[in-house]
Amino acid sequence: MTTLTCFKAYDIRGKLGTELNEEIAYKIGRAYGQIYKPKTVVVGCDIRLSSEALKQATIRGLNDAGVNVLDLGMTGTEEVYFAAFHLDVQGGIEVTASHNPMDYNGMKLVRENARPISADTGLKEIQALAETNNFEEVSQKVQRKAITFCLSSLTIY
Repeated sequence: MTTLTCFKAYDIRGKLGTELNEEIAYKIGRAYGQIYKPKTVVVGCDIRLSSEALKQATIRGLNDAGVNVLDLGMTGTEEVYFAAFHLDVQGGIEVTASHNPMDYNGMKLVRENARPISADTGLKEIQALAETNNFEEVSQKVQRKAITFCLSSLTIY
């Protein structure tokens, strides 16, 4: 079992290639899906060159866990949180390195109603499952859809 050092108290952050890569991103998506068993999750990423590949790997992990994904494309963290709250989905993941140097990247995870996932609310469990790589077999068919409309066009009541 490999210890994943990219898991921090409130998010996931690590040096690209060694602490965070596509394989680890896949495992994070797969573990998130197995633990929370959401029907649908929104996923977005920031503008960093490594973010799109990490996002795609995360989506593959979610899909393999039986989770439908709404791919928001290039977003800020606040847009993923907004979508997770307003689109009747059960969670969201933003691939972002935030303020870290260019050779880093990371993720911010939320559950339904955009409730943040941190070490004391589930991030440690995601880490443990990703480290053991002990994933359940899933035969459920899932969908992956890209969101192509502007979130600001939504009517909020």
